[in-house]
Amino acid sequence: MNAGEWGLLLSLSGLWGLSYLFQKIGLSELPVFSVVLARVGLAAVPLVVVLYALGQRLPTAPGLWAGFMAIALLNNVVPFSLIVGGQQWISTGMTAILIGTTPMMSVVLSHFLGEERMTVGRVAGVAVGLAGLVVLVGPEALGGFTLGLMGQLLTLGAALSYTLAAIYGRRFRDVPPLVLSTGQLVCATAIMLPVAAFADRFWTYPVSGGVWAALLALAVFGTSLGYILYFRLLARAGPTNLLLVTLLVPIGATITGVLFLEEAITPTALGGMVLIFLGLAVIDGRPLAWIGKLKPDRRFTRP
Repeated sequence: MNAGEWGLLLSLSGLWGLSYLFQKIGLSELPVFSVVLARVGLAAVPLVVVLYALGQRLPTAPGLWAGFMAIALLNNVVPFSLIVGGQQWISTGMTAILIGTTPMMSVVLSHFLGEERMTVGRVAGVAVGLAGLVVLVGPEALGGFTLGLMGQLLTLGAALSYTLAAIYGRRFRDVPPLVLSTGQLVCATAIMLPVAAFADRFWTYPVSGGVWAALLALAVFGTSLGYILYFRLLARAGPTNLLLVTLLVPIGATITGVLFLEEAITPTALGGMVLIFLGLAVIDGRPLAWIGKLKPDRRFTRP
């Protein structure tokens, strides 16, 4: 990936790193499907406004809308519901480390589906990155595996859904990112509205101002802006490189804790971050290639 693509990756990881926090706040007053509906519904509205303000339009071809519906299911409805559902029983750190399995799934599935070749470097890089996630989150996050088995299985299902979405999303390479993001979230809202109405009766829950603020931030920054960056990066860098964002999200969560919760960055956390960046460097390949090209300077001679 080039510098611009790395910039998109880091920006997206920062936005999505905050999403877990906002979802937790939403769960304090709303049930699962209502939180997901708020996320996709509140995100779709500003995207539609921006789309038309910029002179772009949603497509009219039924086949393209069928594709939007499929990507909405794989990229929004299913993973959002599984993640928010899992967050009822497991910690944010556990959620992050389980979603961090997504690049490994992408390496394997992309290879067998003929999308991208699985190389030793990619497998090794993702393995190092996952090791960094374990160090970053800490062994205490794994202590509740038995009690939180349902939450963990739901989150792993979300990771698989994200992987399939990234692979399937390659077919939209020629669709502008803003059009694709808007169409996806409009379809996700159309799906979640009857689900949340039937399962939750969402209008019966009183919602405080603080929770509304968290849901708006989740929608506008973690979803509207996030998916514009997501599809742009997907088109430019491919599904495996795109899903490296899941390795960086815990770093954003750590920084959020320092800024807003006054948490300290421990040596363990720093070690985890180093391993994560090392894994990214191995997968990218260029830093190792640069090192291999370095040769001793033979211009020095003894007098």
